[in-house]
Amino acid sequence: MAANLTPPNHVIVVFGANGDLAHRKLLPALFHLALEGLMPQDYRIIGNSRSEMTDDEFRSFARDAASKFCRSSVEVEQWEEFAARLSYVSHEFTPEDSEPVEKAVLRAEEAIEGPERRLYYLAVPPSAFTVIAEGLGKTVLCENARVIVEKPFGHDLASYRELSTIVHAALDESQVYRIDHFLGKETVQNILALRFANGMFEPVWNRQHIDHVQIDVPETLGIGSRGSFYEATGALRDMIVTHLFQVLAFIAMEPPTSFEPRPLTNESLKVFESMMPLRGDEVVRGQFDGYRAERDVAAGSDTETFFACKVCIDNWRWAGVPFYLRTGKRMADASSSVTLAFRDPPREMFRETTEDWFQQDHLVLDLDPDEAISITFLTKIPGPTVELGPARMVFDYDESFGSELIEAYERLLHDAMIGDRTLFTRGDGIERTWEVVQPILDDPSPVRAYQPGSWGPQEAMELIAPRRWRLPERRPRGA
Repeated sequence: MAANLTPPNHVIVVFGANGDLAHRKLLPALFHLALEGLMPQDYRIIGNSRSEMTDDEFRSFARDAASKFCRSSVEVEQWEEFAARLSYVSHEFTPEDSEPVEKAVLRAEEAIEGPERRLYYLAVPPSAFTVIAEGLGKTVLCENARVIVEKPFGHDLASYRELSTIVHAALDESQVYRIDHFLGKETVQNILALRFANGMFEPVWNRQHIDHVQIDVPETLGIGSRGSFYEATGALRDMIVTHLFQVLAFIAMEPPTSFEPRPLTNESLKVFESMMPLRGDEVVRGQFDGYRAERDVAAGSDTETFFACKVCIDNWRWAGVPFYLRTGKRMADASSSVTLAFRDPPREMFRETTEDWFQQDHLVLDLDPDEAISITFLTKIPGPTVELGPARMVFDYDESFGSELIEAYERLLHDAMIGDRTLFTRGDGIERTWEVVQPILDDPSPVRAYQPGSWGPQEAMELIAPRRWRLPERRPRGA
């Protein structure tokens, strides 16, 4: 990032500062931004939650977070400089009782020299969004402020519209930053560069040349201590409506006029508007064996921990090209990727050597944990006969450029501080994605059991047949 993108002085308030998101992501991200010189010249960070905690205890909590989850070592001098800017308010913030947080913000602003902005991060359950938004809107706290809201944004179409109405009564849309950390990943952003900056790809990025697209985000982890959250959410709301649909938009969109917020989100919205509502026969819901024994999970729960679906986009570029999306907990691997499978060319001259060869020409974008782009194609195996075999060409981010400067949460926090909305989602697009999935929420199909460590229910294999899901290919580092 350019050196002239230093944010103005800020007071940052993290609501839900004692929670898992703050511990694993936000506090380490803010510390790493400070190490990289990407925080404001002067700033203060205020943690808030109902839990009792002193300033020193919050600093210890943040130190533990940075030690465990920050990619850089925590040096004493650097940490003490960062920790001096941390404070904590034990208080349940409501529209009727916002005074303790308000006083803390005003005290912090007094300590900052020069103009300042306010940034509020709502690392809280969705049920608390409206309470905090209303509280901010009724006080001076909303002045010169931006508010980052975590997904999920509602739990269905009606609740999203209700949430949006309440939030907009308190805050202007320009103040609301709906975060999806997937959009902060380098490889996701590089989808646009790959497509639109290279003449070899954009001409074939359409239904004439692409057979199908897979967006695959499996997880090996279970639900941990988030049983109550997951029971009310499930894989469809937690992953499909948010992360996977947003990645799909980057893959399917028409060229925006520039890499700016309005053109980019306008093209994303056009994709969502072209998506056909999901149908029950094009959806597979699964649940790993043992889920119902997890803490805070109902004994007869039908919440899905796995979701796969076929998405159809009814426009000139993609009509007839299925997009297959898959995500799940406790699966065989945690390698997220996008795969574009190209159509088979006429191969009469190779029919005998490729009759049983399923693998089509593939372009694969590995999103996580190893960020890379690879092309898989068929080539002649050396020897006296004409026999084809697979080959790969790989572009690896680490090997080509070294480690990226900042990670997804770090990038998006920085973008919010400088007012760059390019990688944040827009309300009308989110509303449309809820419309797409509402038929499944109204009439969910049965959950299918699958074994932990597998690739999900057999029905997911049948969904994509006669095609097959691409499985991850692990490469040794430096290979």
